[in-house]
Amino acid sequence: MMDNFTPGPAGEASPTAVEAAAKADFREELFAAGVPEHLHDWLAGYGIGALVVKMGIRFLEMSPERCVATMPVEGNTQVAGILHGGAHVVLAETLGSFAAGMHAGPGRQALGIEVGATHHRAVSAGTVTGTCTAIHLGRTLTTHEIVMTDEQGRRLSTARITNLIRDIGR
Repeated sequence: MMDNFTPGPAGEASPTAVEAAAKADFREELFAAGVPEHLHDWLAGYGIGALVVKMGIRFLEMSPERCVATMPVEGNTQVAGILHGGAHVVLAETLGSFAAGMHAGPGRQALGIEVGATHHRAVSAGTVTGTCTAIHLGRTLTTHEIVMTDEQGRRLSTARITNLIRDIGR
């Protein structure tokens, strides 16, 4: 089983020219999304995921303990013109899953098993910031809280995600 946040198994065959070209393409994607350079080797063959790109998510900080990213409201609204509740959850799950994947480390993968969100306030313009903070970083489970705020620092939603950590191939 593979997820969008854990690179493939270690010991894969040497990349072909096509795979090498794809890695170069993903490196551009990683730079554009603000992913820190020290994580590029980890993500070079997989990128950040098509949905993350479509949503316009840009990373500001990335570590197992804390991940921060922004997302534009424009293009991610529902019919009433406010940020879609699902967009809040996409940002939350993206941050929590990347943090859990970094905690898992080489040869292990993070698999989301639960995500939930409470919406506190609507936003119809600007940029939303998601701040993900580790609640628990264990050997087999991680839990992160993600708080979304508007440009004035007002809390828009609070989410929590739990990821199962396991060895790749199990």
